[in-house]
Amino acid sequence: MFRLRIQTVAAVLAFSTLIPARPSAQPAAPAASPRVTVDATQLMRDVEVLAADDMEGRLAGTASGARAREYVLRRFKEIGLPAFNGSYEYPFSFQPRGIPDPRTGINLLGVIRGTARPDRHIVVTAHYDHIGVRENQVYNGADDNATGVAALLAVAAHFLKHPPQTSLVIAAVDGEEGGLRGSRALLANGTLKKESIVMNVNVDMLGRDAKNILYAVGTHHYPQLKPLLEGVAQPPVDLRLGHDVAGTKEEDWTSSSDHAVFHQAGIPFIYFGVEDFENHHKPSDDAGTIQRELFAGATGTVIAALERFTRELK
Repeated sequence: MFRLRIQTVAAVLAFSTLIPARPSAQPAAPAASPRVTVDATQLMRDVEVLAADDMEGRLAGTASGARAREYVLRRFKEIGLPAFNGSYEYPFSFQPRGIPDPRTGINLLGVIRGTARPDRHIVVTAHYDHIGVRENQVYNGADDNATGVAALLAVAAHFLKHPPQTSLVIAAVDGEEGGLRGSRALLANGTLKKESIVMNVNVDMLGRDAKNILYAVGTHHYPQLKPLLEGVAQPPVDLRLGHDVAGTKEEDWTSSSDHAVFHQAGIPFIYFGVEDFENHHKPSDDAGTIQRELFAGATGTVIAALERFTRELK
């Protein structure tokens, strides 16, 4: 997650908090969602592979980033996820700070066509890059953000079995840690057409909180989404709304990850994530520290929310 460096770009992104929510009728609060079944074993297997030492921290534009991408692409195909507009891979160029030559990042996109609204899209994002190797130590990024990618794969597997009414774009995004580069490319280069996007659901850090608290961020900006989050929490998750108001004691995460790019474009978002933790952006963010029950419950919560969004949002 980009959260630790967000103070350096706060002035650039501050205007995004002024974007008003799109006009929308307030939907009635639905009944509590039924229990969502997720494959907790597969979730952890995906995290363990992506956060292994031989992935060398998944730095965007490097061989280690390519290895992570190959794994995610293989999982897309194993699940049976169709490619988006005929291709899974969407490259973009970026210039890393302190590096003389530009590098290439690659976003991976699949799509699940909606049964009622195939030309309308909810974009589900999770960044697969992390911060690489520093001073000979591998920064494995298990929670940040192997958990989000594993959850993204679980979302795809669920909705391939239970087709949504609104189409889902499944986006494993590159280059988040260096400045949300991959998500910026999605909108800037026309890969995704803004007018077709209903909303963004971003998942970044789902696997560690001592109190099992998961935040859904964004309802301050888009209050029409708040009723759709009522009753979606899956055990043992304590789902809370917040971290989206500037100038309060609670840190504002509006600009902390890939959802910021969609918000800047006036596209509603909900970001699911946990609070910062002692292992964040440290070599100790390993797969063995993930709370398996929380992680499975958080993934189920994301799926339950998406069930609502794909039914209710036009």
